[in-house]
Order: sequence, then structure tokens, then C-alpha cells
Amino acid sequence: MTTSITRAIVTGHTRGVGAALAEQLLSRDIAVLGLSRSRNIALAQRFPQTLEEIEVDLADPSRVAQWLTGDALSRFVEGAHSVLLFNNAGTVQPVGPIETQDAGAIASAVGLNVATPLMLASAVAKVSVAASDRRIAHISSGAARNAYPGWSIYCATKAALDHHARAVVLDANRALRICSVAPGVIDTDMQAEIRGTGKEQFPLRERFEELKRNGQLSTPAACAAQLIDFVLSDAFGETPVADIRDLTQRS
Repeated sequence: MTTSITRAIVTGHTRGVGAALAEQLLSRDIAVLGLSRSRNIALAQRFPQTLEEIEVDLADPSRVAQWLTGDALSRFVEGAHSVLLFNNAGTVQPVGPIETQDAGAIASAVGLNVATPLMLASAVAKVSVAASDRRIAHISSGAARNAYPGWSIYCATKAALDHHARAVVLDANRALRICSVAPGVIDTDMQAEIRGTGKEQFPLRERFEELKRNGQLSTPAACAAQLIDFVLSDAFGETPVADIRDLTQRS
């Protein structure tokens, strides 16, 4: 893929895997449109010509929909032969048994984890019709494929991304590839949040504490490199659902 005519959209580009994705894409001379509630000041200073940022609450689908009525996205991808979308932003909250979950927190999680990624995927497919190569990467989770106590909302919303990718593949759009990718367990703020959760809310907390103690967490930088390499590869889109750890083992 020729990077000089490639554009990438990254959600949640201000921290964790999202920040690593944006940094590494920019380092590969791929212009990035970052969508988040705040800006990444450090990246903006390093890449003032190739990083564009939009401040929007991705957990509020109505605000995302309103932004999509403008022309910022179409202007960003104009002239690109390849357009990449990394639906990275997400939340593990609310954590806990179903009877403890707050209605507002559920709505926010569904907005951030499901509604916004699906809206952006549709928007990219529409505005980049001139691009001969469009690639959509949903950042999923092992929780999409395995149920965990206390994570009913997180499991359900990530599973929605997996099934969305499976259904989009059936549309047989030759100019669009999509895959919902589980990135493995990464040392991010979300992991710290998980380890800080009470056992009554998340009985498997000790498992994640052990992963941290044993140095079994991947770094955001390593994960981002694997994700980008996969998305840019010919193999991307061959299957609608993948796990980055399986891909690494095969290589």
C-alpha cells in the first residue's frame, strides 16, 4: 500500500493504544484524523502538518451524528486512494452484576462501544467512494468471544462489533475490507481500571493482577505496530474476526 495517498481515522487517539496507533501511522507518513474528547498536544507539536484533530464526545451518538453532517471527514479523505478507520475508543464500564448497572452508564457504553464505531464505518464507506481501498478495523476484545462475570455490557458491545464485521462482509463490497480484531491484553489505563475494581464487581480481577505481575501485558506501542502491519497487509479482511495473538503466532 502506498502511504503517501493513505489517510487514517483513529478514535481515542489521546492515550493508550489509540495514541500509539496515531503516532506510528504519522511516523509512517500516513495523515491521521484523530477523534476524541480532547487533543493530543504532544503529537500535534510533532506532526503539525499531518495530524488533524476533532474534539467530540464519542459516547454521545447524537453529537457524532451531528459532526458527520459536516464535511470535515470528506475533506480529510479527499484524494486518498486508501482510507483506514481504526475504531479504537471504548470503555469497560459499567462493571458489575446486572442489578448494579446504572442506566446512564449502559447508554454511554453502548454509544461509545457500538453506535459510534458503526456510524463511522458507514460514513467512511460513503465519503470515500473514490478510494479504491477502504479498510475498517474494529478494535474488539477476547470478551467478545468469551463471557466474563461482571462484564455483561463490555462483552455484549464488543460482540456487536464482531457480528457487524461478519455481516458487512456479506455485502460483498470489493472496495472495502473489514475485520474486528482482538488486540490481546495491553498495559493501558483500562487495565489499571480493571485491577482497581472490587472482586464483588469483577470476580476475575486476580487473573489480571497476575498478568501484570508476571509481565504478560503487551505495550501499547507493540500492539499498535502489530495492528497497523495487519491492517496494511494483504491478509486483512480475509476473515471478519481475528485475534492479533493468533496472527503473531502464525508469522
